[in-house]
Amino acid sequence: MGASMELHAVNGHGNLDSKNYLDEVGKAPHVIESEMPSADERDAQALARLGKKPVLKRRFSFIAMLGFTCTVLVTWEVIPIIYTTGLTNGGTAGFAYSYIFALVGSLSLFTVLGEMASIAPTSGGQYHWTYMLAPVSCRKFFSYIMGWLVICGWQALVASGAYLSANLILTLVTLNNPGYSPTQWQGTLVYWALMGLAIIVNLYSSTILPKIEFFILALHILGFFAFLIPMVYMSPQKNTSTEVWTEFNNGGDWPSMALSVFVGLIGSVFANNGTDCAVHMAEETRGADFVIPWCVVATSLLNGLLGFGTLLSMLYVTTDIEAVLESPTGQLGFPFMQVVLDSVGSYAGATVMISIVIAMFIFAIIAFLATASRIVFAFGRDKGLPFWQKMAEVHPKTAIPNYAIYIITAVACFVGIINLGSATAFNIILSIGISSLYSSYTITEALLLWRRVRGDIRKPSEMADHTWQANELVWGPFHIPGVLGIALNAFAVCYGTIVIIFCFFPTTVSPDAAHMNWACLITAAVIFFAVAYYLVYAKKVYQGPVVEIAPYQIS
Repeated sequence: MGASMELHAVNGHGNLDSKNYLDEVGKAPHVIESEMPSADERDAQALARLGKKPVLKRRFSFIAMLGFTCTVLVTWEVIPIIYTTGLTNGGTAGFAYSYIFALVGSLSLFTVLGEMASIAPTSGGQYHWTYMLAPVSCRKFFSYIMGWLVICGWQALVASGAYLSANLILTLVTLNNPGYSPTQWQGTLVYWALMGLAIIVNLYSSTILPKIEFFILALHILGFFAFLIPMVYMSPQKNTSTEVWTEFNNGGDWPSMALSVFVGLIGSVFANNGTDCAVHMAEETRGADFVIPWCVVATSLLNGLLGFGTLLSMLYVTTDIEAVLESPTGQLGFPFMQVVLDSVGSYAGATVMISIVIAMFIFAIIAFLATASRIVFAFGRDKGLPFWQKMAEVHPKTAIPNYAIYIITAVACFVGIINLGSATAFNIILSIGISSLYSSYTITEALLLWRRVRGDIRKPSEMADHTWQANELVWGPFHIPGVLGIALNAFAVCYGTIVIIFCFFPTTVSPDAAHMNWACLITAAVIFFAVAYYLVYAKKVYQGPVVEIAPYQIS
């Protein structure tokens, strides 16, 4: 049995509320003592150091969370969908080299993210860290803006996942029925059906979701080989290594080849985006301050390597890019389906291989929704959203934030209506996915770099016999010390800055409205709305992460 703990009541503003815990006779502090297993106690202590009560059930183990994060990234499954973007700007060689750069950059960026998750393993993630790391004079404001950026980014990923999955399904039908031409209303209906499936699983299968992740992880890894081996082995023609590793392309007519390669980099970034999903599930993970960082690193490395294998395979077997782009599936935006069909020479075989990709995307929607809802729950708990009381509610039996799930689903379904009128307008809204999340990664890691260079973050050994205060900066069990940690942190910030800059570039020098990159406009609109709402109302309510209980020490 673990040692006893002391949980002190606080009022809504984060101050100790003496009225609620003075006993009736002696007027002494009332202490709630409980005995629990040491693992549970350690998790509760880590959360209490952030001033938070444990209200969500910890259902995820390391393997279950690894399956969850791999499901969100779906890196090797994304590569076939976006690989023509890299071929347009960069060519085969440019795409291969830029992917390696993106893999190294993503691994460094998410390793540093893991350090922050170890310091503060909370569902709030980036906005909570911003509050802890930013200067006191502006931390409340920047934390608030960060919360909106992260929520909008994940909301876009939810809609993107459903949109891609719906169009993949309809394009697969076209592959098997060349006379069929899908319409936007059919795509929207499938989109809504997939969102319906996601909300049902999130609401009613939450207790078995960690167990399902074991199966999904196995499908993710075995599916990689089931997709890759037949395509490479059975392909009648292949490019030479010289063609793959030395041929560049500047299809966007940029002033230089180097600039074109960096514009094409965003496809690789998109394939490796979203590892912070583990962070937002931290309050449902056992041993979160240790498990979450290692899940983030392991997922980035595993998915990055699987994605690189898929990329090389696609580059070698795609011998006539113009032909596959002009194919029925290519005209619908998914030329890889024709590549798979040409490689295996069988409609049945191609359908099975493509169905694996589609299945993983459907599982990803479920995980996207779960992640986004936890951010809404956390930000609502800290009074950062309109109707925050409802957003912060947790179902008493399932310990799931139902209202947060409802709102994310409702917004995604509403966005789907826009696709009926204009696919261009729909894509404009989705363009915020990379820009907002990478802004949140880079800003928080820049603040961490500032703090670690100043020596503001203590070692755990320095906290012995010290009375903890909420949100103190203390390194967690996952930490890269010294000069190596500073160098890695600095490189991660530089990489994130490069991504932010180029995620606003269109694919060509002179794009039309349908091919324009509207991420800059949408990101600015989100920031403008968040600032306006903060100045008008939220600054009176939002005081940063609410301290619900006083931190305690294990005696």
